[in-house]
Amino acid sequence: MRTVGDYELDDDPARVDLDVVWKCLSTGAYWGKWRDREAIEKVFRNAWRVVGAYETSTGRLVGFARAFSDTIGSAYLADVFVVEDARGTGLGKELVREMIDNGPGAEFRWMLHTADAHELYRPFGFGDPPEGQYMERGRANGQV
Repeated sequence: MRTVGDYELDDDPARVDLDVVWKCLSTGAYWGKWRDREAIEKVFRNAWRVVGAYETSTGRLVGFARAFSDTIGSAYLADVFVVEDARGTGLGKELVREMIDNGPGAEFRWMLHTADAHELYRPFGFGDPPEGQYMERGRANGQV
């Protein structure tokens, strides 16, 4: 656990409030609206690592990040969010830092997809893949 200002960052999955995760991903995240509650709970249970951000004074979950990994060399960063009333505090950056720089995957190759948060991730070394080295097959149903 690490304290940043008025918040604690913790990778204990037992501490995560899945009701908050469900609400944020199903109503506020363009990438999560197509998932039902069962899917959200399944990806949470199968995550390699999760990091929650909590108000120190109340223990309320105000931010979240999830990753899946092969556990030896690569990981995918997903479902990063900060609740509306905690935005603008730098908490998003701290969630990413805790997940990729301060955890067991600090030496991994990290991947992610984003439509709108490029500037959040660039300072952590994320950029466009080298031309010709990245291929992707989109979802069969066209969902993001």
